[in-house]
Formats: sequence, C-alpha cells, structure tokens
Amino acid sequence: MIETAFNGFTRFDIDVNGVRIHGVRSAATLASRARPPLLLLHGYPQSHLIWHKVAGTLAERYTVIATDLRGYGESSKPAGLPDHGNYSKREMAHDQVGLMHALGFSSFFVCGHDRGARVAHRMALDHPNVVKKLVVLDISPTLTMYEETSMDFALGYWWWFFLVQPAPFPETLINASPEAYLAKKLTSGSAGRTPFTDETYAAYLSYMRDPGTVHSMCEDYRAAASIDLVHDRADREAGKKIVCPLHVLWGERGIVHRCFAPLQDWRKFATTVSGQSVASGHYIPEEIPQILISELITFLG
Repeated sequence: MIETAFNGFTRFDIDVNGVRIHGVRSAATLASRARPPLLLLHGYPQSHLIWHKVAGTLAERYTVIATDLRGYGESSKPAGLPDHGNYSKREMAHDQVGLMHALGFSSFFVCGHDRGARVAHRMALDHPNVVKKLVVLDISPTLTMYEETSMDFALGYWWWFFLVQPAPFPETLINASPEAYLAKKLTSGSAGRTPFTDETYAAYLSYMRDPGTVHSMCEDYRAAASIDLVHDRADREAGKKIVCPLHVLWGERGIVHRCFAPLQDWRKFATTVSGQSVASGHYIPEEIPQILISELITFLG
C-alpha cells in the first residue's frame, strides 16, 4: 500500500550537515524538469509516509521531495547535545536546505505539518532566498504557543510538557510501552484511528519501538522549549519576519483552532499571510488529502 502510493518515486539517503537524511523524490524525467520543486516535511511522531495520500497527485504538477527529519524515520538520530542545539529547528532547516541543494534545487516551495512546519518556519527566516512559498499545517508559531499556554492547551498538548523533561525520564517511560504511548498520541484526536492505514500505523509504531528515535523525538521538543525560543525571540526583537508568501491551514476540530488564532498569530511573524481552517483534526495530510491537494495547487500555482 505505502509502496504503491509512492510509485515512480526514488528513495535516497544523502549525507548533509553531518547527518544522513532519508527521503523519496518523484521521477526525474525530461517531462518533469519543468515542474517546480516542492519539499514536504512531516510531523511528530511520524515520517515522510504522512504524505502517501497526496504525493502521487502532487507529483503530476511538482517535483515532490518528501524527507524524514533528523531524528525521525530512517534519517540519522544523533545523541542530543547538552544545549539541544543539534535538534534546533535552525540545524534541522540546514539539513533540508543542504539536501535540496544536493538534489540540484537552489529554491523551492515548502509544505510542513506539525514539527515539519516549525522547521519550515525557521528555514524561511534563515534562508529567505531559498523558500519561494511556504505552507504550514495546524500550527501557530512555537513562541506564541508557549507564551500563551493555557490549561486547555497544556492538557490537550500534554506531550509538549512531558517530552521536554530531562533525559532519560520521558524516554524510559515511552520505551516501557511504545504501543500504549503511540495509541494515546495518534488515536486520541477527533478522527481517532481512522486516518491511519494499517501499513502507516505499523511504520509509525516501528519508529516508536526504537529507543534512538524516541530520544531524538524528545530532543526535538527539548530544543523547541529552549534554544528555539532563544532564536525566535532574537528574531522578534530584531523585527525579522518571513518574507515569502505564507499560507496557513489548521483543523477546525483540533486544539490549535480551540486555543489559538493562527492567522492573527502568523501575521505577527510574516509579512504576507493567507489561510483558513479546514474540516479536519490535526493530521490534515491523512484526514483530508483531497482538500489539502486543492489548497496547495491553488496557493503554489
């Protein structure tokens, strides 16, 4: 099923920025050379497989590259540094920019979901000449979400506050029952287990059963609650904003919709912002793939 969804795609493993990044790209043919590149970045606790319902259709119009972020899927999982800097969104964005350059793309479109959207946010700030247009799915800016934390948000996004605890506490608890943890994380949303095929769910569970991946995921969140906030506050104080066109989509049945105002939030961090809520929970690429495809084609052109 997963393999069929990526028919015509080529798997790759590319060493860049001190790590190996795994991913897939749509066929590089004479006919596809005119198709603009589109980088797809997944969220937690998943991998590039979240795009399996949309990648094939998008590949008819774009050169699609879907990767596993540092620490996720089949990409490298370095041990976290004391300041969590090697899992900062700045470093994770460097990975992806270097990867795209290695594939021959100096500028490109980006669509990110969840953690991938946070990496894409930093990419657009640090590499403004690289990101042509940006789409973020079901997030408000990290700085906003931490600074405006409410009881409702803290209870709904409990992993934001659990995973950031010092190692090895969260790792130990997750490794004791990865099956129970993944079920709690993935299936407690508004759509339950429905968005996830048996094949993708099994893949996500295989990642959660790997202690190295669990540690990396925790480091991603530890970075978000520490060094990433330092970077974000420095940019805010300097008045630095995303300058490429930004399109924001968020699920009207999700916690971001309930606790934040994504369009208003992003207009404080970007110069040109469009977007809307969509009939979905958090996992937009797997819940409403056809709506997402339509939104991407309309916005990216």
